[in-house]
Amino acid sequence: MPNRHLILASSSRFRKALLERLRIPFEVIAPSIDETPKHGEAPADLVKRLSMQKARVVADSRPHALVIGSDQIAVHQDQIVGKPRDHTHAQAQLRASSGEAITLLTGLALINSDSGRAQVDVVPYTVKFRTLSEAQIDSYLAKERPYQCSGSLRADGLGVALLERFEGTDPNALIGLPLIRLIDMLRTEGLEIL
Repeated sequence: MPNRHLILASSSRFRKALLERLRIPFEVIAPSIDETPKHGEAPADLVKRLSMQKARVVADSRPHALVIGSDQIAVHQDQIVGKPRDHTHAQAQLRASSGEAITLLTGLALINSDSGRAQVDVVPYTVKFRTLSEAQIDSYLAKERPYQCSGSLRADGLGVALLERFEGTDPNALIGLPLIRLIDMLRTEGLEIL
């Protein structure tokens, strides 16, 4: 990848930590975009659009770069479950998830700022919650404080105690950056990780 560098278009410390696992140099630039869903927009279309928009905003101002954009939402019974507004909302989210399956949809985009080529995908990952008591929900929220996480779930931390099953092809998608798919996209652009 001569004269091109990798940029993560994100403000997420979780995505940054995941990308660091690949042991390749990259820069982080937090894009500023409107993340409001469009009327009637399907959840998968939303994360696809937002991941592309994040990558595009950065790619338009950074020549000679491969720019990664990503966005994630949780979906329960065909409804988007966002980040909790406050503690009470987090309690309600976890009550609704108790004994239920939630699918996390992670949009992933890679844009070559020189050629304009864009690759985009949506990687699903489903988690099945244990049946939770009020005491378990309150204990989890007091200890983890997952108020910046979709559905009030921080599965890479204590949130794993809330879950009984994981289903998906890439466990990194659960945290917000599907590395298996990203490696394929980077390879398409001539960047081999190993």
